[in-house]
Amino acid sequence: MSTNGINQEKVEAFAERMTGVLNEGAIALMCSIGYRTKLFDVMAQIPPATSAQIAEAAGLHERYVREWLSAMVVGHILDYDPETHTYQLPAEHAALLTRQAGADNLALFTQHISGLGNIEDKIVDCFFNGGGVPYSAYPRFHEVMAEDSGVNIVEPLIEKILPLVPGLIEKLHQGISVMDVGCGRGHAMKRLAQAFPNSRFFGFDFSEEAIAVAQADAAKMGLINLRFEVKDAALLNETNQYDLITAFDAIHDQAYPRQVLRNIVRALKPDGVYLMQDIAASSHFHHNRDHPLAPFLYTISTMHCMTVSLAYGGEGLGTMWGKEKALELLAQAGFTNTEVHQLPHDIFNYYYVSTK
Repeated sequence: MSTNGINQEKVEAFAERMTGVLNEGAIALMCSIGYRTKLFDVMAQIPPATSAQIAEAAGLHERYVREWLSAMVVGHILDYDPETHTYQLPAEHAALLTRQAGADNLALFTQHISGLGNIEDKIVDCFFNGGGVPYSAYPRFHEVMAEDSGVNIVEPLIEKILPLVPGLIEKLHQGISVMDVGCGRGHAMKRLAQAFPNSRFFGFDFSEEAIAVAQADAAKMGLINLRFEVKDAALLNETNQYDLITAFDAIHDQAYPRQVLRNIVRALKPDGVYLMQDIAASSHFHHNRDHPLAPFLYTISTMHCMTVSLAYGGEGLGTMWGKEKALELLAQAGFTNTEVHQLPHDIFNYYYVSTK
């Protein structure tokens, strides 16, 4: 049926979809709270319980827990028994919502939804006036990214990621020089420095806050083969220094990614290897329509990765710069050979192994 040229069935179908958007967006916020307060972790470990019992187990205020539980039940995240007034997190849901879920933990990423909401006003201003929002406007960014890195990079690093480079683990045992660009709080380099004491590790990041945390951790761990330093990768000026350079989810939000990649090529020894992890997507947005996380990733791009680059007068590649653009920039920087891999544990990323 149509009225005034409008297909009413399509209107109703889209209204249903938008209702779903509102509900699922709200559930994302509640999931973020459930994750940050460890309610999911607590409920995964206890039998069906009342709101008071759950609040006590989690060390939280019951009234807030009770309202959160209601949202989770009507959102079909939790089960509820009205006769016993008890709530339960199904094991099948816990497998995707708790810290014990490891790389399958999707609740971790709901924190981005609430975090990005904090800077919406600043992003709206950029739509009108241009420019960008700097890293300093994101108070929990490094905290969330460090947790993400711990699950998707640090945990599988030695057994799954390093073997992408033949012979690399043997060389690390023997002793080589390694640099990590955009290291954040440095979890990956700390893991490697512990595992390979004969090698030397260096982590650089633009963020003073992240480097301060990394330095304190390294000192506490007694890692004398590891050094962290505040440094802009676009200003890196070293030649033939490193056997291995890594960049984990760090290039697409650089202000000057082309310069950073050229600096990496120059800093590598002639037989050195560059290992880059970055988002698995096409550079052509219409090819990403069937990507299971495309709306989420383009939102992350608009509200973080693209804008932090533009905030410093940069290129603004964005999260979804894609494989085609990545290969183009790697070749322009001076890499003559690049292999692209995808690993079963990581649905988000490609792994690029490049040599001069």
